[in-house]
Amino acid sequence: MAGKATLVVHSGDMDKLYSALIIANGALSMGMEASLYFTFWGLERLKKGGLEKGPLSRMNLLGLGKWMVKRRMKKAKVVSLEKLLQDFKELGGKIIACEMTMEIMGIKPEDLRQDLIDDYGAVGAYIQEAKESTITLFI
Repeated sequence: MAGKATLVVHSGDMDKLYSALIIANGALSMGMEASLYFTFWGLERLKKGGLEKGPLSRMNLLGLGKWMVKRRMKKAKVVSLEKLLQDFKELGGKIIACEMTMEIMGIKPEDLRQDLIDDYGAVGAYIQEAKESTITLFI
């Protein structure tokens, strides 16, 4: 492999989740390894039925902004978050769920989509991934 990318997915905002997945899939497509460490509001998106629930980071306008952006994305044939996540997994991407966030926010493993998660870990799991990476990002 030609390096490794590790991203901390801290935000649960729809646009930021798109950014993280597009970058991670790009890395995988270019022959790199890629890991996503989901924590805090990002981890909320891995809950069953939670993927599409995130607002826009800006101009959400009580949901109207998100609706408009999703409509434009559909017109431009941008794939869904679900498809990006499935592609990420199929390309060999790794997802780590933050155990500390789970404890703080009262999230149990059965609340999360087990089909996506490869590992549960605290900050040490992220540090190990980042230490082996040529690219690290915080989104």
